[in-house]
This record gives sequence, C-alpha cells and structure tokens, in this order.
Amino acid sequence: MLCLFSMYWVMLSLFTMVPPPGENYANPKTCFFHVLFKAGALAFYILSALFFNSFVIIFVVTVLLAALDFWVVKNVSGRILVGLRWWNEINDLGESVWKFESLDQESLARMNKKDSWLFWWTLYITAVAWIVLGIFSLIRFQADYCLIVGVCLTLSIANIVGFTKCRKDAKKQFQQFASQTIASRVSSTIQSAFSVV
Repeated sequence: MLCLFSMYWVMLSLFTMVPPPGENYANPKTCFFHVLFKAGALAFYILSALFFNSFVIIFVVTVLLAALDFWVVKNVSGRILVGLRWWNEINDLGESVWKFESLDQESLARMNKKDSWLFWWTLYITAVAWIVLGIFSLIRFQADYCLIVGVCLTLSIANIVGFTKCRKDAKKQFQQFASQTIASRVSSTIQSAFSVV
C-alpha cells in the first residue's frame, strides 16, 4: 500500500510540476508521446500486481513500454524537443564510440523553453521513480521485480547519459566554432590592414 501511495505521489508530481510561464508547447504531440510511454511503463508496473498474477506478463509489457520510451526519446522527442541526437557505434578496433548530432547554436537558442523543460525534467524524474521502485522491491525481497526495474532504469539512464553528453558536445562545438570565427576575423583584419600599407 505504501508503495502504491509513493508511486502515485511521484506520478502526480510528474504531471503537476509548474512549467515555465509564457509560451505554449511548440510540439504538443511529441510532448504527449514523450510522457506517455514513461507514464505507461511506470503505471503498468505499479498497477499490474492488482490485475495479473503472472510475472512474465508484467515483465514483458513493462519492458516493452520502457523500450518504446527509450526509442521515442532517443530518436524522436530528443530531436524535436531539444535538437539533440546521440548513438553509439563499435569501431573497427572493437571500441565503443559515442556519436552526437545537434542543431546549430542559433537553432538551439530558438528551441521552445517549455518543450525543453518537459524533456529534461521527465527524463530525470522517470529515473528517480525507477530507483524508488527498485528500493521498494529490495525492501519487499522481490528479486524478480528488481530485474524489471533494473532493465527500465538502465534504459532511462542510457538516455540521460547520452543526451547529457550530447548537450556538452554541442556546447563544446559552439565554443570551438566561435573561437575559430573570431580568430579568422582577426586574421583577415590584420591582413587587410597590412595590405593597405
């Protein structure tokens, strides 16, 4: 009962947080699906014990919803809501290499603040909710349910790490571009000054 109450509180706080005032969501459908699979996986995991006795059904449906959430965030809502995309490749040497894409700095600055706020907050709150559920599973000695939470938490953290690294990479690229632009302008100014003399 305490677990259900706690998760109700987490989900309620997820949907009732006050977003930044002013502008509306620029992409309401994307925002809806960004939240839908997160809330669906959490709600099904919490409420499934009331309706199903089969661990297999609970595992398959919860992990499927979490995988859909992972895919939607990584490939759709990340691009549309915050202008970022990441993926991981294995190179010829067998090493894991992170790849990042982002819009240019001007386009990133024009992204809707409300969309961005929703994207980042739901990303982090979902991970916190899975951690809380994992703690409750440990307290209740339900190792099999810890497996579900572990899979869902891993998918959630993978998106957090990927998008955080992508955001840092975008800032670094902007700084490099800005310093190169300034250096080239200074160089061209100096060259034009000496060519006049």
